[in-house]
Amino acid sequence: MPDAASSREHSGAPLLEARGVSKRFGAVRALDEISCSIRAGEVLAVVGENGAGKSTLMKILAGVHEPDAGEIRFEGRTVRMRSVRHAQDRGIALVHQELNLAENLDVAANIVLGREPRRLGVLDGRGAERIATAALEKVGLAIPPRTPVASLGVGARQLVEIAKSLAAEARVLILDEPTASLSKAEADRLIGLVSQLRERGTAVVLISHRLDEVLRMADRIVVLRDGRQRGELDRANATREKIVSLMVGRDVATVERREIETGPVRLAVKGVCSEIHPRHAVDLEVRGGEVVGLAGLVGSGRTELLETIFGVRRARAGVVEIEGVGLPSGDPRTAVARGVALVPEDRGRHGLFLPDPVRLNFAMATLSEHARGGMLSFQAIRRLADRLARDLHLRPPDHGRAAGTLSGGNQQKVVLGRWIALAPKVLLLDEPTRGVDVGARAEIHTIVRDLAAKGCAVLFASSELDEVLSLADRIVCLREGEVTGELAAAEASEEAVMSRLVAERAA
Repeated sequence: MPDAASSREHSGAPLLEARGVSKRFGAVRALDEISCSIRAGEVLAVVGENGAGKSTLMKILAGVHEPDAGEIRFEGRTVRMRSVRHAQDRGIALVHQELNLAENLDVAANIVLGREPRRLGVLDGRGAERIATAALEKVGLAIPPRTPVASLGVGARQLVEIAKSLAAEARVLILDEPTASLSKAEADRLIGLVSQLRERGTAVVLISHRLDEVLRMADRIVVLRDGRQRGELDRANATREKIVSLMVGRDVATVERREIETGPVRLAVKGVCSEIHPRHAVDLEVRGGEVVGLAGLVGSGRTELLETIFGVRRARAGVVEIEGVGLPSGDPRTAVARGVALVPEDRGRHGLFLPDPVRLNFAMATLSEHARGGMLSFQAIRRLADRLARDLHLRPPDHGRAAGTLSGGNQQKVVLGRWIALAPKVLLLDEPTRGVDVGARAEIHTIVRDLAAKGCAVLFASSELDEVLSLADRIVCLREGEVTGELAAAEASEEAVMSRLVAERAA
């Protein structure tokens, strides 16, 4: 239930307002006369499918883009947000879904970047640490301020980004998928933090595909579809069904549980110890036609296990076998040649060539198949891209645009499409629907099921337990690098899985 404070009426003039805002990128109309506003001490959620225009609107409010038409008003006056710094000077901060930290610096340096404290004209390192420590405490991240950012996982980086905005005393905080990479405990902490910011009079704009969180946090909800505003709901009349109906304008397909026909073992993990959890060995098998889910809390070793299987990390011990033949440890090139594919958790850093066209990203795993006499056949690459864009329902279907200009969900489809082109024997998926809307999530689940039906062995990790329960034929539970249980889909429940994730080890 929402608390009393979050249910109160918000009065007064809007702090930040968009009026009739439109934006084009080439032939694509990203926004078409959007109007919305937010008041101090209010949480406004902006929801919609991937490609609906949410991120474009937020970037206009934060000074990343300028609108082609319409106006932005701040404190009742028309303003021109010429740059990110211009918006920041007014107290408007955007925390991007694809994180934007300087990996070569430590946490403290990132938090004060551009606002470094000085003493007698010299950088005040201790002052920076004090500012960073206070900001980290606000988001509940217990790490030393001198921790290198490069050593942090995605969830911790997300919290550092938010801490950076809080340190700048933002009056309007725009959060783009803030909990997509967080554990349930971290997400609950962030939701509590949003409530505290509301109490202090901060205006919070939230983009999230997690509709339960939207209903829990938002005072008002603006729904976008295909760049247009489709409706606005307040807390009193908002339901999940109403939001989905406005978002997609169609019935969302569900992936029904199927009777699986498994083939021979395609992937066998035998006594594998990762670099992160060297004391515990993992044994598991995945057969052709089977979808196996890895469930585990933050620090359980899900990502590390997938990266070790693929060869991004070296195994401390044990062996990975593909159809009974061992893979050399730490050799992803050989893994790909043997039909193993990995869709990584952080698609922006590890999955895509963001400046390059979508068509080249689609073809990267199969370039040798598109060469004629040592030269790439761009006609063949375009045919491949045409097929994948159509089959994956890429929005917009323009595969000539840079991958970095796509929404998060469409970027995920591009990474997945690259490996579909390879026709993998084993598909490894790390957070397959992170930051993906409800419609695209169902589409991706269908794609995964179709691959399994063709004989592919699928092993995926997800921090969303409902995704594990709905997609997996079998669930393997991990805790600190150790398998603590295994459940068939028929016997799996949230309680049964959680009991295996938190249970203490036997003496």
